[in-house]
Amino acid sequence: MKKWIAFFLLVILCVINYVKNDTPDQDPYLITDYSRLHPVKVTSVVKGHEEEQLRGILQEAQEKGLTTSIAGQRHSQGGHTYYKDSVVIDMTSFNRVLAFDPKQKWIRIQAGATWKDVQNYVNPYGLAVKTMQSQNIFTLGGSLSVNAHGRDIRNGSLIKSVEAFRLLLADGRIMNVSRNENVELFDLVIGGYGLFGVILDVTLSLTENEMYKLRFDTMDVDSYSHYFEEQVKANPEIRLHIARISVAPDHFLKDMYAINYLKDYSTPLEGNDRLKVREDGVLISKLMFNLNRTFSWGKNLFWKLQKPVFARQDGTLITRNNAMRSESLFMENRQAGSNDILQEYFIPVKEFAGFVHDLSTVLQTEKLNLLNLTVRYVNHDEEALLSYATDDMFALVCLFDVPLSKEGQGQVQSGIQNVLDHVIKHKGSYYLPYIAYPRLDQFRSAYPRYETFFRKKEQYDPNHVFMNYFYSDYKGE
Repeated sequence: MKKWIAFFLLVILCVINYVKNDTPDQDPYLITDYSRLHPVKVTSVVKGHEEEQLRGILQEAQEKGLTTSIAGQRHSQGGHTYYKDSVVIDMTSFNRVLAFDPKQKWIRIQAGATWKDVQNYVNPYGLAVKTMQSQNIFTLGGSLSVNAHGRDIRNGSLIKSVEAFRLLLADGRIMNVSRNENVELFDLVIGGYGLFGVILDVTLSLTENEMYKLRFDTMDVDSYSHYFEEQVKANPEIRLHIARISVAPDHFLKDMYAINYLKDYSTPLEGNDRLKVREDGVLISKLMFNLNRTFSWGKNLFWKLQKPVFARQDGTLITRNNAMRSESLFMENRQAGSNDILQEYFIPVKEFAGFVHDLSTVLQTEKLNLLNLTVRYVNHDEEALLSYATDDMFALVCLFDVPLSKEGQGQVQSGIQNVLDHVIKHKGSYYLPYIAYPRLDQFRSAYPRYETFFRKKEQYDPNHVFMNYFYSDYKGE
């Protein structure tokens, strides 16, 4: 009898699990990206290995009337790496180092390599990356396609450290692209979201791997801009910087802390430059972040506990390469029917406090579940045609927990569009790797050179060989 009861309970549990997970974002026969929104069926996913093979993939797709999309780690969230019925070219196997000059501080490496691959290769030579995202899991091709930025406050967005790259066009030609050769493509492809061709390899300028001493500071939102200008940007010894704003209800978008990375001249790099290879305390951090995701009191507790954790790091030493490979596993969310998604807003330094006050009002009115808000600095840089840094900007990286249902997404989109109205009011812009919640008029206000971008897309790829949801959403057709 007990066996039958156990069997019956097991069947019930299986049925509950099936019903709970019977959602499109959990369908193993559909492809999606990190957002798990808009899962679709694609024709095939093909691993890239050799240049002639890639040419063949493009030619065969065109002969069959198919489009192609280019994928790396698929961490973008707006359908940039796939399209319905397309051929998805997975570039993650295209990852070899092709050339390296440690004296001149540059490396040429295939576009499917990750930043971790670069760091592992150059670290023994006392070298490091100039600019990359906070995590090192992304591919170089993907990072170029979004013109990434990070914690470095001296070297600008990624485009500044790119010397050259090679690009496979839709017609099979391979172009050498740099600031001296095929210059127009340089500005289009970096931050061009995979719409002009397949980036084959990249030549990057590197910098010294340095020892840094961490400095922990606290402030409020109203004083942050002045603090940054006077104590951070004005101090040339500070190389990296990141700040965090409280999302706890008791201090919602008011309190802040910052971590600065100051060059340390007293500690030798040699003997202290071993790369960190694992994340510590993932289980307890994941538990705390789940409380932060689920309960208001959890947000208060998470803020109360994390401040002293980071404060205890004040004065500790870390290398540049280890500082630029931060932890992320504790934030991963695999729950069916909901997900944590990013939105990022670029706000001029002088507009920061005013915007954050407006953001606080909007988020509480719209009841958006904000889990985390970090702040980085991005130098003014309009070299890329779709540039987000139209001034010296603070990048506010917002992590939201959202439902994936159609009704829930409609409410989230309305709330995000409300936020974006205030972004534009404060002369800001937003980051395009994420879900296309904005209205077309908001996109066009934030990216006034959009017409030139799309016109050049038609010129270089008139048959739309390269296609993704970013193009279909923002082209407005």
